[in-house]
Amino acid sequence: MIKKPVMIQNSMDMENRPIAHLVQEASQYRSQVFIEMDNKKINAKSIMGMMSLNLSEGTNLTVSADGDDESDAVEGVAAFLSEAR
Repeated sequence: MIKKPVMIQNSMDMENRPIAHLVQEASQYRSQVFIEMDNKKINAKSIMGMMSLNLSEGTNLTVSADGDDESDAVEGVAAFLSEAR
């Protein structure tokens, strides 16, 4: 399992549907991918789970993954969250 701390730089407002795009990014990988925040560990491939986190720009969280392509998964999701949009 690999973990990486990330600060969200991406505007997560609902009009741009970034949560759906985040789930799509996580779903590209075979590994299990999680977002950890405030003592919660949520499956990053679950749209309902991700919506429950109320992510916003400036939030600190941890991206973790476990599986064949865990390094690529963590880097891909972290890059998505770190990109200013």
